[in-house]
Amino acid sequence: MKTLKLIKQNTNIKFLKYKKITLFISLIFCLLSFFSVFINGLNFGIDFKGGSLIEVKSEESINISNVRSRLSSLNLGDVQIQNFGSEKNILVRVEASSSENNSSVLSIITSELVSFGEIQRTEVVGPKISSELIQKGILAIISAVGLMLFYIWIRFEWQFSLGAVLALIHDVIITIGIFSFFQIEFNLSIIAALLTIIGYSMNDTVVVYDRIRENLRKYKKQDLYDLINSSINQTLSRTVLTSFTTLLALFSLYIFGGQVIKGFTLAMIIGVFIGTYSSTFIASQLLHILGVKRDWSKNNNN
Repeated sequence: MKTLKLIKQNTNIKFLKYKKITLFISLIFCLLSFFSVFINGLNFGIDFKGGSLIEVKSEESINISNVRSRLSSLNLGDVQIQNFGSEKNILVRVEASSSENNSSVLSIITSELVSFGEIQRTEVVGPKISSELIQKGILAIISAVGLMLFYIWIRFEWQFSLGAVLALIHDVIITIGIFSFFQIEFNLSIIAALLTIIGYSMNDTVVVYDRIRENLRKYKKQDLYDLINSSINQTLSRTVLTSFTTLLALFSLYIFGGQVIKGFTLAMIIGVFIGTYSSTFIASQLLHILGVKRDWSKNNNN
């Protein structure tokens, strides 16, 4: 508690002092993310690739090699098999085939897998549907960022809006880059996580921007460099505590929540770290570069 009290009352960190370094680091990570997506691509799940997914549960450990050998003999194309939570559960993914109907493929695979255990769930996604899901997922992210741009522009000024949206784009690009580099499965739940990250990061940024605007009204002659630094310090305890409590919940979900939501939770954990960093080191730094109106005394926006 004493440490948190000190953070709240006595911090005087010169965040803008590291402006060039942090912006350079962020630029490098964004370029690396683009490079990774271009070279490695994304490890799309069944949602986006199309195909069949089957979960099998057994009372005893399932030998993945035996399952792979059995399914490979069927010549159904790319088959991915992995443990799902424990050695008694496996998840089988079969990529959609142009020569086979997805329903018939699912039926063939299911008949082979019943000898290994009980079928827990089955999913079939056609190539046409998966293509539409990719388009809608991209559209959802672009729409969310666009609406945030409009909201901040109305509430503040264009400099605030541009700084906040560039920070959001920074968060999304790096998160996707991490998923691409480590080839973590990218599915619809990750799209949901990205949209949640956008909301979380924007909320954090708006808190800092609100304090900057308040201080612009109070200290009209204070140098913008010092004003932004003091504003970030004044909101630092709120930022740290919010991120810390959010991460506590997310790590608990990641450890105990099961395999189904693991990808979503991992994306959220990455997003909270990057979002906290960007609201402190990117959004505010960009605001200093772009400059802002100094006299807010006649501004009636809340």
